[in-house]
Amino acid sequence: MIYSTATVPVNPEGELALSREQAWAGLVLKARDARLFLPPSLYTQCEVVQESATHIVREATIGGADLREIIAFEPQSKVTFFQAAGPREGAIVNELFEDASGALQLRFYGYLGLRGKTPGGPEEQAEQTWMDGEGGYRSALLSTLKRTRELLVQGRLAVPGL
Repeated sequence: MIYSTATVPVNPEGELALSREQAWAGLVLKARDARLFLPPSLYTQCEVVQESATHIVREATIGGADLREIIAFEPQSKVTFFQAAGPREGAIVNELFEDASGALQLRFYGYLGLRGKTPGGPEEQAEQTWMDGEGGYRSALLSTLKRTRELLVQGRLAVPGL
């Protein structure tokens, strides 16, 4: 199994400050359509196929792999991506919280396995290395916040529904 975590400040010095509500809006938008946040060549399809007051189900194609995710929302706090179908199984969480000094933080944590691969085998070890590396989920958190700021400045941060 793969376990990874990363935490970044939502409002580092020198950046346009985001409120919790604005950071949350960015997380919800990314859950609904990650194509707004990731390179077009990486995320080629993303469609919400079911939704309720507490979750959505999306089908997407990421890096050529088709997947289905059940995405649960804990308003203003957590977005949990359950990997229902695709190359991974498990859960990925994006969480907003205040640290001991009251500064808003964005944390990723995930507990995953690779379907059809040996647990702890070379494929999972490579995935673990990638997740914990410079191009992994810490980088994804930073790019999510950067894109949220861009959408805010463009006046495109409103979130329907959730």
